[in-house]
Amino acid sequence: MPRQDLDALCINTIRFLAADAVQKAKSGHPGLPMGAAAMAYVLWTRFLKHDPTDPAWPDRDRFVLSAGHGSMLLYALLHLTGYDLPLAEIQRFRQWGSKTPGHPERGLTPGVEATTGPLGQGVANAVGMAVAERHLAARFNQPGHVVVDHHTYALCSDGDLMEGVAAEAVSLAGHLGLGRLILLYDDNQVSLAGRASLSFSEDVPRRFEGYGWHTHVVPDGNDVEAVDKAIRSAQAESERPSLIAVRTIIGYGAPHKQATHEAHGEPLGDDELRAAKQALGWPVEPMFLLPEPALAHFREARTRGARWRGEWQGRFDAWAAAHPDLARQWREGQTGALPEGWDRDLPTFSPETPVATRDASGAVLTAVSPRIPHLIGGDADLAPSTKTLVKSAGSFQRLSPGGRHLHFGVREHAMGAIANGIICHGGLLVFVGTFFVFSDYMRPAVRLAALSELPVVYVWTHDSIGLGEDGPTHEPIEHLAALRAMPNLVVIRPADAAETVVAWRVALARRHGPTALVLTRQKVPVPDRRTVGLAEGLRRGAYVLADPPQGVPELILIGTGSEVALVTLAQAELARAGVRARVVSMPSWELFEAEPAEYRDAVLPPAIGARLAVEAGATFGWERWVGASGAVIGIDRFGASAPGEVNFRELGFTAERVLARARTLLGQA
Repeated sequence: MPRQDLDALCINTIRFLAADAVQKAKSGHPGLPMGAAAMAYVLWTRFLKHDPTDPAWPDRDRFVLSAGHGSMLLYALLHLTGYDLPLAEIQRFRQWGSKTPGHPERGLTPGVEATTGPLGQGVANAVGMAVAERHLAARFNQPGHVVVDHHTYALCSDGDLMEGVAAEAVSLAGHLGLGRLILLYDDNQVSLAGRASLSFSEDVPRRFEGYGWHTHVVPDGNDVEAVDKAIRSAQAESERPSLIAVRTIIGYGAPHKQATHEAHGEPLGDDELRAAKQALGWPVEPMFLLPEPALAHFREARTRGARWRGEWQGRFDAWAAAHPDLARQWREGQTGALPEGWDRDLPTFSPETPVATRDASGAVLTAVSPRIPHLIGGDADLAPSTKTLVKSAGSFQRLSPGGRHLHFGVREHAMGAIANGIICHGGLLVFVGTFFVFSDYMRPAVRLAALSELPVVYVWTHDSIGLGEDGPTHEPIEHLAALRAMPNLVVIRPADAAETVVAWRVALARRHGPTALVLTRQKVPVPDRRTVGLAEGLRRGAYVLADPPQGVPELILIGTGSEVALVTLAQAELARAGVRARVVSMPSWELFEAEPAEYRDAVLPPAIGARLAVEAGATFGWERWVGASGAVIGIDRFGASAPGEVNFRELGFTAERVLARARTLLGQA
């Protein structure tokens, strides 16, 4: 079959495999797969270095479908090129239990590199993957030995480029000169609600040029040779990331709906799908037709992939023999394993000197960073405040990609999504930091990390009204409650420096979800662990910090973070008044919930109904732990601009108030 005819047959195979799946599901987005099929075909059959039989091969090119609503484009490509995604799964698109959900999900579908759908996130994920590639290449490639040599590609829509997270990410990518990042822009001029010109009229290539990107425009997205030339041009550009703006026709081939928003987010309908097939010379029946010449051409990806992977394995083996220490580090990075002795130098803290938990966290990072070379991280221009700068790690910059401190700038939205991309790439562990109140800016990426089981560590400091004079715009109130509501996110608010050390141990050991460390700006007491419960109790989410000197507790005081010191002080006052109170430090609801019921009942005995929780945040949710007979001292209003200690006093976080509420609970008012 002539090359041109085979190209056309393969492109239409992608189009109608996608359109048939959407039609059968009676749900989905057929327009993007039909319009972008040609550029995707060129990329996947002429350029993309991958092995469908080994989706986790470390030196594969990465492909991210940031425009995740067009998921059937990706599923069609995965099935056609020979991934473990049978046709039966394509036919079960968007159905319960299928491997073809409405938007791509990493870990569910073989070959899906990142969970995408919330627009813009995938663009930033791709930037994170390109950062990881650049860093790993700088660390591991040696003279005569190249083991990291791949590109990151992403396909995005106008919706992706409207979202602010993408703007932040591509700005940073241009600054860093990520030359192996190539972004294909499906410029179809249509959004879900109508013409894109209703809200989007900028010159995208010029905008990217301003970001420091190399750009290329393809006027006709069905011109496979023009797309080929553009990708070759992008690959040849090593100093800048590349944008290829490809003018396409959404829903291409559908005579009444192509180039309109009606092709965007709903099935074409039986009549329109039939008409599209007739217009492009495709058999109306059967559905899910896979012409043998097209399938054979796509499946050549397996042969190419096996050859590429085999050649790489030979290079890798020679490199590993020549550099055994680097090979050990590589294996630890790929598995996420913590090196032997990584915790040898963890700091300890004297009970005589109060320490802010952000400072304790910084001390942990300083200690472990040299011993965990695959730990990389940074912050949103807040290193002096979040204590996330490890000077010995060096800065990751355009000319120093071997550095491990990432300067994200004031870009929290992108920071979270880039961190996800780094983890998705593989080979590295990641932490990122900002003020706790700005976790709001990161929340979409945090949610995707939780959904995708990505072990990102969030260092969120300035955790309460205790930060003081910056005032209510910077004082988190509802944030603990909101983040605790997120499935698979472990939130840890350590009470003191010793608990902070254990919190880092927990966070670095987690492999199937993100962990949030919520830390104080102000100094907090370090208890003498010879007289109270050991900080290792943090691993279980909550533990008995102190029981009354004599007798069985009649009251339980529960604290988190800086408020644990307050309830400890109140316990002593109550003891002098003859009240037997237990102090429970409860740094993590999620870890505590995961413990057996027997342990939870031992810490919070059901027979003790008098329970008082104290936390400088919203009271929402605490009824789970204090029960119907308990009470909560919290904050259900915004904070104030004043010194931290004044805020605590004026908003009722005093020993006197704790004593009064405790006596009320015990009927001693």
